[in-house]
Amino acid sequence: EAHHAAALADPVRLLLVHPALVAHPLALLHLGEGAWRGRGSVRACVRRLDYVNHARRLAEDDWAGVESEDEDREGEDAEEEAMDVDAGKKLPKRYANQLMLSEWLVDVPSDLEQEWVVVVCPVGKRALVVASRGTTAAYTKSGFCVNRFPSLLPGGNRHNSTSDKVYSILDCIYNEAKQTYYILDVMCWRGHPVYDCQTDFRFFWLSSKIQEEEGLGEKSRINPYKFVGLQNFPCSSDSLCELLATDFPFEVDGLLFYHKQTHYTPGSTPLVGWLRPYMVPEILGLAVPATELTAKPDYAGRQLQQIIESKRSKKLAAEKGQAAARNGHYELEHLSTPQPEKSPEGRDGAVSQMES
Repeated sequence: EAHHAAALADPVRLLLVHPALVAHPLALLHLGEGAWRGRGSVRACVRRLDYVNHARRLAEDDWAGVESEDEDREGEDAEEEAMDVDAGKKLPKRYANQLMLSEWLVDVPSDLEQEWVVVVCPVGKRALVVASRGTTAAYTKSGFCVNRFPSLLPGGNRHNSTSDKVYSILDCIYNEAKQTYYILDVMCWRGHPVYDCQTDFRFFWLSSKIQEEEGLGEKSRINPYKFVGLQNFPCSSDSLCELLATDFPFEVDGLLFYHKQTHYTPGSTPLVGWLRPYMVPEILGLAVPATELTAKPDYAGRQLQQIIESKRSKKLAAEKGQAAARNGHYELEHLSTPQPEKSPEGRDGAVSQMES
């Protein structure tokens, strides 16, 4: 750190300390005003370089020099996913746990209306989408590659991947019925990582870039799956009531609430909250219109009770300094609530699996 701090007096020396910054001038641009002041700025610069390298590794599947992880570690969710891939396959190391996941929005923040935005999410499975070197790959949260195909995302097919530096990394929800990847968030676009940018900037950047890519939202030979961006809305009472009365072009699963200033950080975070639509009146204390979205399912009472009890137990465990269970770090394997079976036993099972 002293070595880095000494470099602050001379920006040129800082580039000598981190020569890779020369090849990535965007890393310097994102430091913003006062980038050369104090040790915190050095940390920001180094952190920015880490994001650049991390995005490149994901895009190129190049992990040379990265400390190896425990290959034998397998979670219960990975075992379920392995049934859709190859039975007995071990948990992949590199593409696991790359998505920023939500926590149940049980403790409502006081600044929800002023500092948060909400995204209405379709039913589907979360997917890490990496478009690079002329192909597009979709990974589950646990790192399994479940699909590989061409796309019109930058770097996603051999016609628009003219350089190794052209690649894109997206956080999506895949809806199989509509053969559509709904784009929830962006981590990297055309080789420019935005992990350390605030939510409102990432969403603006994503919306503007999607509009520039002609044909991305249509199925074609070179784009067999649609890529559609999801809108974000204010969290005011009027806005939420209007959303719950809206007829969306997809089956709605729930609402994701994002703090406007949070960066994209893999893993679960209280700065991203999740609610089923029927929970909004009780959790947020709003008088919402009686619509199809706000209608309570049969398992509503038990589900909400289990969520509150689970959050309370985790909070108590944290206060006592106990380590959280492994699955507790990632509350939602994918956003979709499992459809309850016809039998009471199946219905209870669907409720209990909400945080798997």
